[in-house]
Amino acid sequence: MDILRFTAVRLMQLVPVLLGITLAAFLLLRVLPGDPATLILGSRGTPEDIAKLNAQLGLDAPLWHQYLSFLFDLLRGSFGQSIAYRQPVGGLILERIWATLALVGLSTIIAVTLTVPLAMVAAVDKDGPFDVAIKGLFVVAMSMPSFWLGTLLVLLLSLEWRLFPVSGYGNGFLDRLHHLALPAFVIALSTAALTIRALRSSIIAVMRADYIDTARAKGLTGRAVMLKHVLRNSLISTISVLGVHTSWIIGGTVVIESIFGIPGLGYLLVSSIAARDYPMVQGLTVTFAVLVVVINALTDIAYALADPRVRL
Repeated sequence: MDILRFTAVRLMQLVPVLLGITLAAFLLLRVLPGDPATLILGSRGTPEDIAKLNAQLGLDAPLWHQYLSFLFDLLRGSFGQSIAYRQPVGGLILERIWATLALVGLSTIIAVTLTVPLAMVAAVDKDGPFDVAIKGLFVVAMSMPSFWLGTLLVLLLSLEWRLFPVSGYGNGFLDRLHHLALPAFVIALSTAALTIRALRSSIIAVMRADYIDTARAKGLTGRAVMLKHVLRNSLISTISVLGVHTSWIIGGTVVIESIFGIPGLGYLLVSSIAARDYPMVQGLTVTFAVLVVVINALTDIAYALADPRVRL
């Protein structure tokens, strides 16, 4: 029951966060110069035509009325109609969300695959050559901007060596995995740089604990002590780091999807902002916010399951 009550409280705390995000997204769009009617009609649109189109789009109503209409649409499960695509926003988001989720999921898997063995090696070889090399490698990786690293890898691995596709999402599971491997690796490097540092520090701290000496005194092998006692207790703090950074990754997919031409939510957001497609940008902002909030909630729940003291 403790974990159920903890989960319910965390979900209730997310409601005002989501409301604040919807309000910020709504107001920030109105601050941007230009409006959809002017962009649609172009330079030939007269003030009368622009005013008429704004009325048709509902953009001549007071801001509070537009915001309440937006909230009521959300409560009905609708994001409205896209101005640029002339289609329901919800359907377009549903089509694109899977590419973004696949990219984030694959990058997280790659990051975890890199983190666990390298952090263990770095911790065991504290201040040794392997430790210094691993820390130096990922400090460099974390310092490189994702757009620069992505462009560099495309030039080298896609255009020069032709190992990966230049852009696109592919068709079928294996083809899509091939297309997403390179952009997912770019995202995973920055994630692994943080999680390796966090896990390495936790492993070093846990290895000094008294119960680890007790485990060794019982005659357990070094491998058993590392996997069953050291690593298990060290992962608790790393869960938080991974969860927070995964939330950041969701927003960061905008750059990677644009570089690699992946038809995900980030790619759609860039084009929608350029077109001043208010319903689409609002719907995407809320979708990104919900994904981030859900990941943070799952991180808190996973942390509570790993460490029962959090529920107290």
